[in-house]
Amino acid sequence: MKSSRKALLLGMMMAAGALAAPGLASAGILIDIDVAPPPIRVETMPPPRVGYVWAPGYWEWRDHAHLWVAGRYIVERRGYRWVPDHWEQRGPHWHHERGHWER
Repeated sequence: MKSSRKALLLGMMMAAGALAAPGLASAGILIDIDVAPPPIRVETMPPPRVGYVWAPGYWEWRDHAHLWVAGRYIVERRGYRWVPDHWEQRGPHWHHERGHWER
């Protein structure tokens, strides 16, 4: 009987950890660089898909260079709007703002 309680407790702790993980995964890394991103590429958006929104492509900073990440469909969140990834100039530096959902 004691081992089944321990197993139940362990299972509950694992479930709680799994629920907490998405909150931890939302922590971001700030990227500020001195190199301006190239101009946005023109992409042809595929036909609309029910239940999805289009996240346009953007330049990502990886391995000391800009790398194009193609646009994609992401699952819609009702009551929210998608704010695409973009770069902002802050003084002499460029800051990458990750795409995110906003109410």
